[in-house]
Amino acid sequence: MDATGLSAFSALPLFPLMGLLWYLEKHSRQDIGLVGGRPLGYGLAILYPTLVLGAVGGISAASGALDAAQIDWSGAWRKVAIVSAATVVVALITEEGFFRGWLFASLRRAGLNGAATLVVSSLAFSLWHLSAVTLSTGFDLPAAQIPVFMLNAVVLGLIWGLLRANSGSILVSSVSHGLWNGGAYVFFGYGTTAGASGIHDTAIYGPEVGILGSGLNLLFAAALWGWTMRSSAKGSAPLAQPPVAQ
Repeated sequence: MDATGLSAFSALPLFPLMGLLWYLEKHSRQDIGLVGGRPLGYGLAILYPTLVLGAVGGISAASGALDAAQIDWSGAWRKVAIVSAATVVVALITEEGFFRGWLFASLRRAGLNGAATLVVSSLAFSLWHLSAVTLSTGFDLPAAQIPVFMLNAVVLGLIWGLLRANSGSILVSSVSHGLWNGGAYVFFGYGTTAGASGIHDTAIYGPEVGILGSGLNLLFAAALWGWTMRSSAKGSAPLAQPPVAQ
């Protein structure tokens, strides 16, 4: 679909595919993560995009790359709300449902431990985005930025996977995914297109395609990974549970 001008709808086939694989493998809703989740998970889901995107904006402003006085704040926040809400719903039944839902449960049933499940599902999530940034989709990037984005996509997948693991819920990871997309795309743009902030040097300041965003995401992922593994060792996180029985 990315190759035929239908990139805006390219995630939708994941919905019936997830449903079919869920049915064939007979996972429970708990296995998939289609449950309410722990309250703390929602706090982390909101903290992640707020902290990282806020840091990107603050550093960009301090360096002179962003002029806050030129931003239409009311219009931008309205768009953030719309994009975030729409993404939560769509991500729940596509990318989150597939990668952090069915794939997560399937890998656990296959015998992978929690850490391996996180890494494999995150790599798959990143590879899923390869066509979007290499073909003419509007999200496509200069060749030099593609490796940065692909690495960042692994880290993003890992963060949302950790949120899912800690909370036991893909609703939590979907909320975080939605807030991230709303803030990142509205204020900082997508691909090489500038957002409401007016930042054009996306190779440096882009939250998804830039070095700054990649570094901050990696720091957050490392902190969340350490906390999750400590919680799992104490048996207080769903990740510590044994693989799903066949």
